[in-house]
Amino acid sequence: MDATVIGQVRRFQRTVTQRIGALDDRFLARDRPLGQARLLWEIGPDGSEVRALRARLELDSGYLSRLLRSLEADGLVVVNDGAGQGGHDSDGRGSHERGSDECGPGGRGSDERPVGERGSGEQGSGERPLGGGGPGGRGLDGRVRVARLTAAGLAEWQELDRLSDEAAASILQPLSGRQRERLVSAMAEVERLLLASMVTVDVRDPRHPHARHCVQAYVAELARRFDGGFDPARSISADDHELRPPAGMLLVAALRAEPVGCVALKLHPGTGTAELKRMWVDPDTRGLGLGRRLLEEAERRAAGSGLHTVRLETNRALAEAIALYRSAGYQEVPPFNEERYADHWFEKRLGVAG
Repeated sequence: MDATVIGQVRRFQRTVTQRIGALDDRFLARDRPLGQARLLWEIGPDGSEVRALRARLELDSGYLSRLLRSLEADGLVVVNDGAGQGGHDSDGRGSHERGSDECGPGGRGSDERPVGERGSGEQGSGERPLGGGGPGGRGLDGRVRVARLTAAGLAEWQELDRLSDEAAASILQPLSGRQRERLVSAMAEVERLLLASMVTVDVRDPRHPHARHCVQAYVAELARRFDGGFDPARSISADDHELRPPAGMLLVAALRAEPVGCVALKLHPGTGTAELKRMWVDPDTRGLGLGRRLLEEAERRAAGSGLHTVRLETNRALAEAIALYRSAGYQEVPPFNEERYADHWFEKRLGVAG
């Protein structure tokens, strides 16, 4: 990658960390550094499961454990199992002693934590799962651990809220009105791009909870958007056994350990073609370029399998998907199957990997 571009990114990081006070061991003039203050904020008035904190902040379990113990020692937080009592009326002491394996044996969480289903809402507007099973966030007895603010912690959270508003205002105050608009607009764009850079795309077994969530959301959205609804049993199959190597694969995108998109491939080495299926992006993450990224990754995987053509069919109701396919070089072709829900058929020739 271009050294000038890398240098610009590093200069930006240095400027931001200095300007927001990340280098100060007393963030916002309080008695704790930024890491502890951010964790306190994330716990919030409603509390949070430890595994959710670990996933949202992408923290090592051991480091998260140390941060929590520091906040407990200051009387700001209590950590107990989900059925335990605690919170704003607590005296500020943890319910029992914890060692360095607070977040699980060996201080490490599982990288393959199953996540509960969000519900049937295709818009992703239901309750988001707070992480999943595995040692990252469960006590040694298997119960989910929850961090809650004490009364002192809630007061500190409210003070951090007030001081954070003041700090944001101090950044904007010296600027002209036009400069403020430019800065806030640029911040929004940088945030979107940083979020896009945080998305991971991996092959998942179709039975993995992340995969199940995405496929269920895909089906629900098509049922809502298609004239007459959508019944996958009446569509060309993309069953679990067809989406496992060597027959195919299912790619799942995740952001902060939450599933946010998917695409599937059915591989046909005999004809040199791959069928693209189950393309879906969570509405909350649309606009980050994730659809194009999933499409390109699927094409790369197909070419890596020695295939020369990707084919797909789609419904006229999915105008944004049709626009994506056309902009990515897909050509509309005569129908090549009898998919009852399809109005358009596309294919693209690939450069086959070595």
